[in-house]
Amino acid sequence: MAQQTVTTTDNDFTITRTFPAPLATVWATWTAPAHFQQWFHAKPGSVELEVRAGAPWKAVLETPAGEMPMSGVYREVVEGQKIVWTIETPDEPVVMTATFSERDGRTLATYHQNLVGPYSCDQAVAGATQILDSFEQHLGTVS
Repeated sequence: MAQQTVTTTDNDFTITRTFPAPLATVWATWTAPAHFQQWFHAKPGSVELEVRAGAPWKAVLETPAGEMPMSGVYREVVEGQKIVWTIETPDEPVVMTATFSERDGRTLATYHQNLVGPYSCDQAVAGATQILDSFEQHLGTVS
């Protein structure tokens, strides 16, 4: 696993991590539905996404507790640099931002998320870290 840095406040957190792959590979792996299905652990055939501002996305997560439908909207997309998207929740949407930049053939990714609902910051960071770990693992199979 790549080293990561985590900063937190009462309302949000940021994780910074460097992936051992060029930006073009990281971007393609993050945004292609077939790759997303793999690293997000989505049920086969459940992923619908088009990474562009205003477009909805959805997937059904396969978890030990059963299937969990998820959906949201891409709020902002800057090709190869930034994605802002939501996950709909009963309270208010979780808003996530991922920014990417390349350094020496490696990609620096900064992931930011607000805190919503009953989850503590530690729980949200643990969940995001688990997803980033899964992304990095899958990235190793494509780069």
